[in-house]
Amino acid sequence: MHDLRRQALESGKTVSRKARSKAVSTTSSKANSKAGSTLNSPAQSRANSRNPSRHGSDEEEYASDGSAWSDSAASIEDLLNHDEGDVAVHVWKTKLLEFIEQIIDRKRSSTEGRADSLRGYTHILRMIYGKDEIVHRMGDLLPAILRSIKAETNEHETVTALKALAVTIITVNSDNIYDSVASPLKRSIADSESVQTKISAIHALGTAAFFGGASEEEAEDIMGFFLEIIESDGLSINAHDEGSVVIAALEEWGLLATEIEDMEDATEAAVEAFVDQLESSDRGVQIAAGENIALLFEKSYTPREDDEELSEEGTNSDEDEPSSSVKFVKRYTVYRRQDQLMHTLDELATISTRKISKKDRKTMHLSFVDVKNSVEMPTIGPRYSMALDPVTGRPYGSRWKIRINRNVVLTINKWWKLMRLNAIRRIVQGGFVQQYEENEAVSRSLPFSMAY
Repeated sequence: MHDLRRQALESGKTVSRKARSKAVSTTSSKANSKAGSTLNSPAQSRANSRNPSRHGSDEEEYASDGSAWSDSAASIEDLLNHDEGDVAVHVWKTKLLEFIEQIIDRKRSSTEGRADSLRGYTHILRMIYGKDEIVHRMGDLLPAILRSIKAETNEHETVTALKALAVTIITVNSDNIYDSVASPLKRSIADSESVQTKISAIHALGTAAFFGGASEEEAEDIMGFFLEIIESDGLSINAHDEGSVVIAALEEWGLLATEIEDMEDATEAAVEAFVDQLESSDRGVQIAAGENIALLFEKSYTPREDDEELSEEGTNSDEDEPSSSVKFVKRYTVYRRQDQLMHTLDELATISTRKISKKDRKTMHLSFVDVKNSVEMPTIGPRYSMALDPVTGRPYGSRWKIRINRNVVLTINKWWKLMRLNAIRRIVQGGFVQQYEENEAVSRSLPFSMAY
């Protein structure tokens, strides 16, 4: 399975005012037809207008990733593409309110109709920050979405409801959602017979714990739940050897770990599980496990306290900041068999077997060079260049940059930033830039300054 977690795509085409007007006209003329019908005609969307690249150029403009959680492109995206000027506010608001009414009114909707409404609702909230339009409807909307999840009438409705729940959580940005959704999401993960439902529920549960108000203790409990899935290769939730399920658990474990300040007590069991998964036959599982290993090494170093006296051993400077005087201190040992781990990582970083495609070999090489470098030097993050700047004589440092607009560039120089970036991408997909600029939950999670 190819790696879908670390793509950074370039932006694609924009849509002219004339084209948007046509889309508005088309959508309005179909407003009374089947719910969500405007979503059914495929189009070459801005989010999918260029092929994905795992690393891309040094400075990347974000569009969307192509993961299994993505929805197909659709004509409504043209309606919501407002790079050259705002679409009339009443158009998308009216459509969003229609979808909300159709989601809530189950008596007058079919299974497929609700699925289409959920998909349309999700798409609008990804592309336009609509907190003001949904927050006062949460009393009816959240229970309705949960009913579609609990009922599990068919996979289509359930999966679209889980995606709708995730984007609702990140939009509303409330500390009061986790308690309402945790139990039904755990039941879906454990009891559903659908692999795709399990995957979507794992992602939704990670989103709820991170953005929905879970306490640190509750987040650690969810991490333990995910770790059981990883350790058992999915057997603990009746999805044995389903690599995509294990990948989802690895990804969401990594996201929640970024919020835990002290990982010392949890590290030993976790790193053992991740090292075991480096032997997986699934390339996606190997990469996700490797990235979590790098995160654990990164978290084992913290900034030196003002009154702390240090020896040179066990300290590192912030290698990505040539002008920084910050010193990082090793607080504990992540893995006692580090020589053995380095040997494994070196093999994965140089894998040459013809049993995997050339593209997958390249992805493995890029991923595990990053991981190996961070295990050796935990204060450096992904995409770190060891090449020396001829002017300063120091390494170039992090080369992974994502341009948000003319004034804001995200530098992904820490593994915790990568984990959060990928999680937000999974939720909002092609709406990342809009969400970053307007949604505090997103911008707060990924500060654009160079500060640690």
